Amino acid sequence: MKLIYIVEDHEVIRNGVVQYLELSGFEAKGFGTLEEARAAFNEKTPDMLIQDVMLPDGDGFSFVKEVRNRNQMLPIIFLTARIDESDKIMGFELGCEDYITKPFSPKELVLRVEALFRRADSHSGTSNSASYSLGGSILTIDEDEHKLTIDNEDISLTAAEWRIVAYLASNSPNLISRAQILEECFDYSFESYERVVDTHIKNIRAKLKKESWIETVRGYGYRFAGKKIEA
Repeated sequence: MKLIYIVEDHEVIRNGVVQYLELSGFEAKGFGTLEEARAAFNEKTPDMLIQDVMLPDGDGFSFVKEVRNRNQMLPIIFLTARIDESDKIMGFELGCEDYITKPFSPKELVLRVEALFRRADSHSGTSNSASYSLGGSILTIDEDEHKLTIDNEDISLTAAEWRIVAYLASNSPNLISRAQILEECFDYSFESYERVVDTHIKNIRAKLKKESWIETVRGYGYRFAGKKIEA
């Protein structure tokens, strides 16, 4: 049973989310402060974090930074009243997989949670590995261990970043639109989320240390530029 932590100071919302997730087959634990959440993380790492931004003892953005320093692959959903575009971009720059604003539909939240787990589980048990070359460098994607290396150096990616790189590489040299990335990597295709793709690509390029691994086709989308090395 998947374990989900919910960090939300509004008791009614917190308890409602916990109950709805439990009815959907998940184990859910709610926390009203960051202090409580930190203590829980020190005891056990969950399978997913649902995080509010405004807490009585700090802000959720800073807490997610702490979490990301410990675990890059943990799926994170922000659930917050902060609706400004800049806040959403901040959330995705920190590596969240989704950003849901209040008021929200509990049913939609569960669907988003299930979609993220489905994406993660779809790669489990596989043993696919592929390598690509570009400008004298070798990038290797290991589907089995969710591991990416460049010239034998491990590159730490979030779950969302991993899905995007793996999808672009597996479809190379085809041109992939933002809408395709949203649909294939996140299970939703709302136009308002297309900037989310750009934010993830920006973060990925910074980690790959060479922007040319992913080409931008203005007005359309992206293309993985590495050339696959045939075994």
